[in-house]
Amino acid sequence: MKSSYHAWIAAIRIARRDAWRAKGRSALVLAMIALPIVGVSAADLTVRSAELSPEQKVSRQIGAADARLSDSNLSGPVYQDVEGRTSMPVGGYDKYVPGAESNPNLLTSVIPAGAQSLKDSTAHTKIRTRYGLLETDLREIDAASPLVKGMIEMNRGRLPQEAGEVVATTAFLKESGFFVGSEFRARGSETWFRIVGAYELPSELGKTEILAPPGTLLTPLDKAFQAAGVPGVVATDSYLVKVGGDGFTWNMVKALNTKSVQVVSRAVHLDPPAESEVPYIAQQKELGYYHPDGELPVTELAVLATVVGLAMLEICLLAGPAFAVGARRSRRQLGLVGANGGDRRHIRAIVLSGGLVIGAAAAVCGTVLGIALTLGLRPVLEEYLGARFGGFTLRPLEILGIALLAVVTGLLAAIAPAVTASRQTVLASLTGRRGVRRANRVLPVLGLIALGTGAAIALYGTASRMGATVVAGGSAIAELGIVALTPVLVGLFGRLGRWLPLSPRLALRDAVRNRGRTAPAVAAVLAAVAGTVAVATYQHSMELQARHEYVAELPDKSGIVAVREHGRSKDMGAVREAVTQELPLAVQADVDYIAYGKPGCEKFTGRESCGRAEIMRPKEQRCPLYEAKGGPDSFGPAERKALRKDPRCTYKRHSAQFVVVVADEKLLTALAVTDPGAVSALKEGRAVSFDKRNVKDGKVTVRLIDNNNDVFEPGVDPKGEDKVFAVHQAPDTAEGYGLELVLPPAAAKSAGLTTLPFASYFTLDGTATSRQKQRVAARIDQIGVEAPVTIEAGYQADADITMLALTVFAGLVTIGAAGIATGLAQADAEADLKTLAAVGAPPRVRRTLSGFQCGVVALMGVVLGSAAGILPAVGLRLVQRRETEHLMEMAGDANDKLFVPIAVPWETLGGLLVVVPLGAALLAALVTKSGGAMARRAAG
Repeated sequence: MKSSYHAWIAAIRIARRDAWRAKGRSALVLAMIALPIVGVSAADLTVRSAELSPEQKVSRQIGAADARLSDSNLSGPVYQDVEGRTSMPVGGYDKYVPGAESNPNLLTSVIPAGAQSLKDSTAHTKIRTRYGLLETDLREIDAASPLVKGMIEMNRGRLPQEAGEVVATTAFLKESGFFVGSEFRARGSETWFRIVGAYELPSELGKTEILAPPGTLLTPLDKAFQAAGVPGVVATDSYLVKVGGDGFTWNMVKALNTKSVQVVSRAVHLDPPAESEVPYIAQQKELGYYHPDGELPVTELAVLATVVGLAMLEICLLAGPAFAVGARRSRRQLGLVGANGGDRRHIRAIVLSGGLVIGAAAAVCGTVLGIALTLGLRPVLEEYLGARFGGFTLRPLEILGIALLAVVTGLLAAIAPAVTASRQTVLASLTGRRGVRRANRVLPVLGLIALGTGAAIALYGTASRMGATVVAGGSAIAELGIVALTPVLVGLFGRLGRWLPLSPRLALRDAVRNRGRTAPAVAAVLAAVAGTVAVATYQHSMELQARHEYVAELPDKSGIVAVREHGRSKDMGAVREAVTQELPLAVQADVDYIAYGKPGCEKFTGRESCGRAEIMRPKEQRCPLYEAKGGPDSFGPAERKALRKDPRCTYKRHSAQFVVVVADEKLLTALAVTDPGAVSALKEGRAVSFDKRNVKDGKVTVRLIDNNNDVFEPGVDPKGEDKVFAVHQAPDTAEGYGLELVLPPAAAKSAGLTTLPFASYFTLDGTATSRQKQRVAARIDQIGVEAPVTIEAGYQADADITMLALTVFAGLVTIGAAGIATGLAQADAEADLKTLAAVGAPPRVRRTLSGFQCGVVALMGVVLGSAAGILPAVGLRLVQRRETEHLMEMAGDANDKLFVPIAVPWETLGGLLVVVPLGAALLAALVTKSGGAMARRAAG
């Protein structure tokens, strides 16, 4: 035992000295093992730090209070979820009947006797900034109260202490151009307020908000607005309550729910009740609407396991050959050990000690760099996510486990080189001869079996209950199969050399000839790229699904400005001019509406139109659900479900102020309608329909209805005057965004219709900045009319810290693996490069050959990795599709608009195919020495 101990101590000392002597090779191996450790530790620290504990979550909502009480705005008893985010009437909305006006003293009447309370009032208005008008949230609360601790964080300045003083979020200061010390006014008010401090909301860093003491902001503005004859500030009140003892229990929450009060409780957040004790969940299940939170994130965990597993595989694949190279470079030293009486155990111990030494160094360096990387990137990540981390959360056991993984990986990677080195004879070690090796015929067969088995398991996982876990396991087995097939695949790549120029052909043949060095390097890049492709494919597919589910109000970069006040159509010309001058418009389409009513009615109603224009849909093309006298209740559940899938009963996702408008063909451009027939129809004086249910025999009927003739009985049409127009039906792919019929001005005039301006649709030439939006809002405000400008920004992806960490980690490992594989291949081919130098090859030839050698390795790895990485992503998306179908069946909408796409990110794949090989080639060419001598022959 004592001799073994001393033998290992000696082996470790020899390995340490050898590693120090060969600093370049040791640095490569250390970086190879440390790089994924940096990624794993940084990802672990980032995700753990971004996670909020239940205490932190509830503190950001209610500060140091025990509960927040708010009006549910529903009549009668309600059921709420555990977090207090939402509520619904007892019995559901189908039987819900809104009651009279809410009780203004409801919240104060339910505050427990003896409890400490604090009023929190919020509202919304427009603030005059340096650039114009900015939509801003207003808040009144005593920020100095102990109950507010944890809700806001002061950045600079001080809290407001008297009337006229406010504090603002940093996001407001950034958007408005103000700073601490600036003064401002609200639109419609002459009251000035001074900013005395800046703060932030830890979970809403991008929110524009102004905070003031109670009674100093909302009340003065409300009085000023009412004096100016404009709508006042509508405040929403809630109360922070401190009751002491056990806090606000679940039974207390349910008791207040019976009074239509919604509660966010600290005690309930920290110790939530079982699902069986939550009436809200029971009712959701009964109605078929229950979608438990976190049902699908198992797939993200599977993605995490797959990517990290592939990264660890990359370490083994690269580190093993690296130690083999090191063993070959140290073969004379190992031969001397054998010549002086050392046996195979000592040789194995020396090589294994090299893995232990470098693994331990990589563990220390990787974890230290991971911690430093997390600390350095924390502010950037917080701004990207729009929320502050809960703190710097370092879990020692997890970090220690990651560090031990590096040590174990170093040992495992050194096992095969240790066994190979111990089997060499002393003579072979001293002379430097490698001997003749035969190709392993068993490994490719095992690889094919593993590939087929893994693919079958992954396919089975798409239909099993443990879908994501099974898919991840099957994908890992399939990846190992591809790795085992790498030597054969490298040989197949070699057949492409006949069509290549001299330098790449020599590089490819050298790679094929030295498969023992090439195959592991290719497999390492393969594993890293597979992880990147898996994350990219999964994330790209999820984003496409989210984009599909997003309901856009208008085409991307299109907008609308509309007068919302009755009797102000005369001001629309000035509004249109303001929009034209302040925004970068490409197309502007002015839109009118049909005005109808008895002459002089505007004197009594204040409206320019006392009636409306309504499309009369042919009866046989109407939805039976809404034509029956009893409405939907006239049908049984099965009939209602079947009728909802009837094309006559489909509903439009968009709403509009008017469904019938008068405009020219420019409106079609603003709505991104590319149908040539629709453009021609408007130019020829024919109407354009966006709903084929309104059209019969190429015509559409518009009924002019006096508001006095309104009828709200199902199946009964109101009386009025009919106008019939020839119409062109736009294709089903054309979206009207709430508009159902567009009449050209000529057709409206020939029909004797009176039209008034009410809106302009437009498209932008570029992007409208926040300053431009504020300027146009200020111009419209000067006109004295309420005409909001809406611009469609398109789908905006939510920041996901888990997927961000996975993406950065996978990309880091990919680039690192390619670079390290480059250095390893170059280290092993150093003798060939010195031989080229000895025979007179110019530096350009040596650099070109070295670059192509490493570029070929990286290219083969990227091609194989791209194909391999799609498998786990496809499997996980199929699991999500099955689970989504199950959820839709529970809701009674089976196979209704199911969209769970599987999309390959071709741009990412194209970038990998170009950037990684090109980067590896350029790196190898740059680090290749311009001179050198022929390798010195090993001494006998």
